[in-house]
Amino acid sequence: MKVAIVVPYSWSFWGGVVDHAEQQLLALRKLGVDAWLVMGNDPPGSFTHVLHPGVGRHAEPPPYVLPVGRSVIVPANGSLPNLVLSPTTPLRIKRIFERERFDLIHVHEPMAPAISVAAIALWRGPTVATFHASGELGWMKFCRYTWGNFLASRIDRRIAVSEQARASADRWLPGEYVVVPNGVLVPPEADPSNREDRIVFIGRHEARKGMHVLLRAWPEVHRRTGARLRLVGADPLAVRLVLTREHVPDEGIDVLGVLTDDELTDELLSAKALVASSLGGESFGMVLTRGLACAVPVVASDIPGYRAVLEGDVGLLVPPGDHRALADAVVELLADEPQRQRRGAAARVLAQERYAWNGIAGRLLEVYEEAAA
Repeated sequence: MKVAIVVPYSWSFWGGVVDHAEQQLLALRKLGVDAWLVMGNDPPGSFTHVLHPGVGRHAEPPPYVLPVGRSVIVPANGSLPNLVLSPTTPLRIKRIFERERFDLIHVHEPMAPAISVAAIALWRGPTVATFHASGELGWMKFCRYTWGNFLASRIDRRIAVSEQARASADRWLPGEYVVVPNGVLVPPEADPSNREDRIVFIGRHEARKGMHVLLRAWPEVHRRTGARLRLVGADPLAVRLVLTREHVPDEGIDVLGVLTDDELTDELLSAKALVASSLGGESFGMVLTRGLACAVPVVASDIPGYRAVLEGDVGLLVPPGDHRALADAVVELLADEPQRQRRGAAARVLAQERYAWNGIAGRLLEVYEEAAA
């Protein structure tokens, strides 16, 4: 089976859906699926720097990426995704479909312009779509009465990454959805003991990710534990601006920027805890499962998308936006090392059993076979 995994964002800029799609491709290829990524790409240069002043992967994408245009930043659902809106995108997608002769397309965020919308409109074969977002999704009101119902009728199988995502999508596009969670890379080995006094935060500089909440809590955490905070995914300049605005010193804080998958895995394998202080709008805790797979217990905001992931005693939940409660929870987690290690071991078991990519890819292949039939 030859499959096009269609993503409306740019490969050049890290994000949950981008990472999910790339890992999906690699996992499907291990099962013998001839999978390819159809998505945006922003090559290095002055034009890209003007459109995207932040950090990114400004290099040649892997051979399995079939680029269809540049991206721009478009505020949506409390986030700042890099959407491809180039007017030449539909023509490029049409040419790729004619040349590659796929058996099936799997479209992520199918209502997002221009890549996803164009792919579904132009494709004449089996179509699977994954809905990631949760929340009010007010922009779907416009989509529903323009291209939404037309495109939805072309989708053979609908996937939601969580119950929250399913409920949000079903509100605007009622129908049958199967819940298949996001997969996660599970390293071959992960020992929860012998860790550095490090706490990891993974996320872009967006208000809903709650980095500012963690930074408010950090002076107290650092004072009581002596740990270091490792910030992954955020632009260093943006972090500096937040520290200045919040009047927080940078003592004990390391800003790492965007890391490769291997670098992020190494970082998590040496950390004692992961903090996810998002304020809302998270349909699934992808950053949480990444930590769980590396035997890292989690302190996370008590929001539906995170609560559904943290099953059992694998971490602590705190009220979103409460930096004092967040500080106390992090200190509590680090204060009891035997308990922290037990939570880390349980976290890895949960990730292996529920979210490992080999199992998720197998479920996706079943959905593909149903759609193709």
